[in-house]
Amino acid sequence: MDRFGWVPSFGGNISARLDGRSIAITRSGGRKGFLGRDNIIAVDLEGRPLNAGDRPSAETLLHCHVYRDLPEVGAVLHGHSVAATVLSRLVTGPAITLAGYEMIKAFEIHHTHDVRVSVPVFENSQDMERLVHDIGPELPRHIPGYILRGHGAYAWGRTVDNAMANLEALEFLLQCELETLKVRGLSAA
Repeated sequence: MDRFGWVPSFGGNISARLDGRSIAITRSGGRKGFLGRDNIIAVDLEGRPLNAGDRPSAETLLHCHVYRDLPEVGAVLHGHSVAATVLSRLVTGPAITLAGYEMIKAFEIHHTHDVRVSVPVFENSQDMERLVHDIGPELPRHIPGYILRGHGAYAWGRTVDNAMANLEALEFLLQCELETLKVRGLSAA
């Protein structure tokens, strides 16, 4: 994620399920391109640190929401790419629609490029409990991810490698959409 520029400065988070009751997640404030053991903490599925004194990221609750709603998920990744950030500001509706791209098949949910996939876009908020409520109890099943407007993308998968593949595919598709808008000289609706 660091190599692609998706976790600039102290942005982004990485998490993985430890068991049915806890996850490992990057500590608040750490640079993701320089992670070590001290940069990762354990929290329960409500986002509470398992070790006193550990400070999870404010966005830990968004990761926990995915793990609680989708028990098959083993990892959640969140980045702040230019494509996700800018495109979600240009598209004013509740989703970014992707259609006709071969890379849609990378999500392992669709077996053809000949589909329309709507990536949900949620309004960003600093109130994480409210944001979890706004995202709702049902996370998208048609695509393993969503976008926070003007903020970045979340993607998940069965394993860390699978989550990374899903994030790479999502980011590629968002970059294609952004480049298409540039070439056409149009703004998104």
